[in-house]
Formats: sequence, structure tokens, C-alpha cells
Amino acid sequence: MIIDTLDTLEVQDIDYFSRLEVLKEVYGIIWLLIPILTLVLGITIGVLVIVWLEREISAGIQQRIGPEYAGPLGVLQALADGTKLLFKENIFPSRGDTRLFSIGPSIAVISILVSYLVVPLGYHLVLADLNIGIFLWIAISSIAPIGLLMSGYGSNNKYSFLGGLRAAAQSISYEIPLTLCVLSISLLSNSSSTIDIVEAQSKYGFGGWNLWRQPIGFIIFIISSLAECERLPFDLPEAEEELVAGYQTEYSGIKFGLFYVASYLNLLVSSLFVTVLYLGGWNIPIPDIYVSNLFEINKTSGIFGATISIFITLAKTYLLLFITITTRWTLPRIRMDQLLNLGWKFILPISLGNLLLTTSSQLFSL
Repeated sequence: MIIDTLDTLEVQDIDYFSRLEVLKEVYGIIWLLIPILTLVLGITIGVLVIVWLEREISAGIQQRIGPEYAGPLGVLQALADGTKLLFKENIFPSRGDTRLFSIGPSIAVISILVSYLVVPLGYHLVLADLNIGIFLWIAISSIAPIGLLMSGYGSNNKYSFLGGLRAAAQSISYEIPLTLCVLSISLLSNSSSTIDIVEAQSKYGFGGWNLWRQPIGFIIFIISSLAECERLPFDLPEAEEELVAGYQTEYSGIKFGLFYVASYLNLLVSSLFVTVLYLGGWNIPIPDIYVSNLFEINKTSGIFGATISIFITLAKTYLLLFITITTRWTLPRIRMDQLLNLGWKFILPISLGNLLLTTSSQLFSL
């Protein structure tokens, strides 16, 4: 009886410890998912705010009334549009490739969402602080045009296919100058980590931003970002007058909504990277020697420091978004040949010259 009792106690202890291990694993998974879900929620709110801002700003520029019925000041209009698209019927082209037609929008959205992993919103407020973080964004963002090309090809529509080809050509044309600008910033900061790039700009406040050290690169990066996001005057892949709606022509329901979301996700992440690379990220435009003695805002841990850092980063980002939205309703669309000539004959040589100047200055400073 004593031996049986001991055996029973040993089995109970083993079960207890195995349950503890399982609980620890579940606890670890939950803590791993919380930052990811928080980031996804923040991105969703950010996209809804951008859509509302674009409608309000465009209404103001055109002297008309914007959204005003769905929620106070029309803030829920984007949510209402998304709900409507969610319940609309998904129509598939009868002679198209159904698999490519379905996978294309998902690739476009997922590739852009992964880019947010390396975007720092504050000091150590980043999901993945990688040594090659900035180049990971370049590599991942180049996958999105493949999804657009798949969508155009799978639609079995000449207008959709031409739109997909235009998207691929436009992305290739402006990705190279974008990469050269990023490489120049990486050389100045002696790092490819997004955290290190922001920290390298924090010493002298407003005067230490890469905007002043790389003014040519900043202009090229803005132009290339607009082309990558297919924003006016570079929205040739979906030009209504020429291609009906480009690669989106045959899409409806939630799949069309995914393209809509992908364009705003790309716009938001591009503005965030402009903030990180050229505008000092979460650092306030005051020299560190004055700020550190008062609040240590730039490196403060805890809720207060994180809130201040996120607010500063988003304020700079949405200022850039305001300029981008205003540009859409100010400049006319250019032709496809003009877009390619601008990219290959002007932007690429200037960005290459900027990289050579940056490399030379870094070598002479050693």
C-alpha cells in the first residue's frame, strides 16, 4: 500500500510539472502575440485615419463637403465602406486563372504588412531590431508588384494585364533609386538597423536630421516612394482613362478592398520610413544636451516615454501624409513614357551620384 501511494504521488507530481510546462508555453505564446496584435490594431486605426484625412483634405481643396453622416465628422465612413465590401459578392472571371486571381491581393497586403516589423515607433519600440532592417523593407516591398502582376495575368483581361505590367515596370524603375538613397543613409549612420539610424540623428536635434545631410536623397526618396505607392502623379498602373481600373478591373468585394487597403498600408509605411531615415524618428527637434537634463524623453522607459515617442513619430508621419495627399489633388498625371524617362534618365543617375558623393565624404572623413 505504501509503495502504491508513493507511485501515485510521483505520477501526480509529474502531471503537475507537465501542466506547468504547458502553461508556461501558452503564456509565452500569448506574450509573443500581444505586441503583434497591438501593432496590427494600430496599423488598422492608422489606415482608417488616413482614409478619413484624404477625404476631408480632398473635399477642402475642391471646395466641397466631405463625409459627414457616418459617425461624427464622418470618421466611420471608411469602416462603413469596408463593411460593405466585406459583404459584397466575389466575382471570378470565367476564363481566368482562379488561383492567381485569388492569391494576388493577399501577396500585395501580406508583403507590406511584414515591412512594419522593422519600423521603430520609439526607443526599443520595434518588433524586430535587425541589423539589416532597412534592407529587409526594400526586399519585402519588392514582392508586392509580383502580386499585382499575378492579379493582372489571372484576370484574363488585357486592361488588367497591362496594368500589372505597368506596376512591375514602375516598381523596378523606382526601386533602384530608393535602394541607393537607403544605402547612402546606411553609410552615414554606419548601420542598417532602423534603431541605429534614428540614434545617429539624435545628438544635435533638428540640425542633426539626415534631411540636411542628404537633401538630394530626401527629394529622390519622396518621389520614389510616391511612385512605389502608385500615388498621383504616378498612378499609371490604374489610370482610369487608359486602363479602366488597371489590375483591379475584374475585382469586387473583399478582394478589391484588399487592394484598397494595400495602397494605404504602403503609403503609411513609406511615410514612416521617411520619418525614420530623414526626420529623426521619435527624437524631438531640440538638441539632446538641453532635453536630456530635463526629461530624458528620447530614452525614457515606461508608458510616458513610449507615449511621447509614438506621438512624435506619428506627428511627423502624418505631416508627410498631408503633403502626399495634397500632392494628389494638385499635380496632373504624367504619361507612362514620361514616368520611365524620369526614373531611368534623371532619378537614377542623380541618386547614384548622391551615393558616390556620400561614399567619398565618408572616406575623406576617416
